[in-house]
Amino acid sequence: MRVRNKPWAPKLIAAHPELITEDPTQLKGQWQSRFEKTQPLQIEVGSGKGQFIIEMAKRHPEINYVAIEIQTSVIAVILKKLVAEPLPNLQLAHADGQAVTAFFEPHEVDRLYLNFSDPWPKSRHEKRRLTYKTFLQAYQEVLKPNGQIEFKTDNRGLFEFSLTSMNNYGLHFEQVWLDLHAVVTPEENVETEYEQKFSAKGPIYKIIATFPAAEK
Repeated sequence: MRVRNKPWAPKLIAAHPELITEDPTQLKGQWQSRFEKTQPLQIEVGSGKGQFIIEMAKRHPEINYVAIEIQTSVIAVILKKLVAEPLPNLQLAHADGQAVTAFFEPHEVDRLYLNFSDPWPKSRHEKRRLTYKTFLQAYQEVLKPNGQIEFKTDNRGLFEFSLTSMNNYGLHFEQVWLDLHAVVTPEENVETEYEQKFSAKGPIYKIIATFPAAEK
């Protein structure tokens, strides 16, 4: 999806280092220092304009969140919302979420969200899909033992690939939805902007899976 350039974005980002970091490697193992309280830490890789992560932070003040987004004009939209309505349990990382092991210590994260990731539909690009085995390995490294991943997509091909990839990696499926909106209420499902806009065109798929405990 093409993102419209926002000339004001870099200046806004530079003005609010208390809310956003452009070098999350400097916070590896130190994320709790960015929040008012030490609480469980959950991250979203590819946060878009932030509708999901902001609503999660509002609903769960007992959890600390980090939104990771690589596109400057997109994460600036989240930042603009945070400046207008600060949330003490939400921090932003302007960075490539594929590098999570560079941003978080082993077992620093309690839960990881992947919402409507790029499906990379061509077979030759499967290694770029965020549920490919190398990414799953990275997520397992930063998650606490038996940590969970929540994955949502409207792309059937990516959903089927992700099921297979997670199964082959040894994840335990806690729940799998083939048509999420048909069985859950809005109170039970926090939507992304993309989900809200495109769910009428077809089913939303969701997976909650637990990583296997590391071998001793």
